[in-house]
Amino acid sequence: MSDASTPPHPSRPTPPAAPPTRRMDARSLRGVAHPLRMRILELLRLDGPDTATGLGRRLGENTGTVSWHLRHLAEHGFIEEETGRGTKRERWWRAVRVAHRLDTTEFRDDPDTRGALELYVHEFVQQQFNRVVSYLIEDWAPEWRDAGALSQWHDLRLTPGQLSALNAELEQVVVRHRAAALSGSGEEAPEEQRPVVVQVQAFPRKGRHER
Repeated sequence: MSDASTPPHPSRPTPPAAPPTRRMDARSLRGVAHPLRMRILELLRLDGPDTATGLGRRLGENTGTVSWHLRHLAEHGFIEEETGRGTKRERWWRAVRVAHRLDTTEFRDDPDTRGALELYVHEFVQQQFNRVVSYLIEDWAPEWRDAGALSQWHDLRLTPGQLSALNAELEQVVVRHRAAALSGSGEEAPEEQRPVVVQVQAFPRKGRHER
């Protein structure tokens, strides 16, 4: 039971509500489907606001090039300027707090967007792969190494409805743990808390006689 009249702990901000979901259309898909643009967006989502100079340094890219891509991402609603911070010459940018969803079936038969779709999917999967590789080659304390997991279950046989239900349930588990970490119990965040990435992939595969 919670008491709505109890103010939040001064050292712990009130946890934000779940971000709204935005369905990606053809225009937004073409706007983000660029390798450098997707790398910029990934850094802003994972590590928070930054400037074109800071992003250029981290990515090994020219500041002017990064600035151009930042404006492009902003035009398509993926990022926004962080007001009240920076100067006219040095603007700070942050990822818009929106959960973007892409239905690939909408664009596969559209010749005008097929190229953008293929690039986006390739870069998206490559980003996930790179995160796993980074985790495996980096030095971690034993407790963090033991806490991480790379798992695969290959002996499931499901209907489309069962697969959808499985993915929805896995998503709710992540959402529940994220909310618990944000709200806590009115205490300060534990010092050992670190950013965690959860990657879930659950999809059908063609059997031997279907290929």
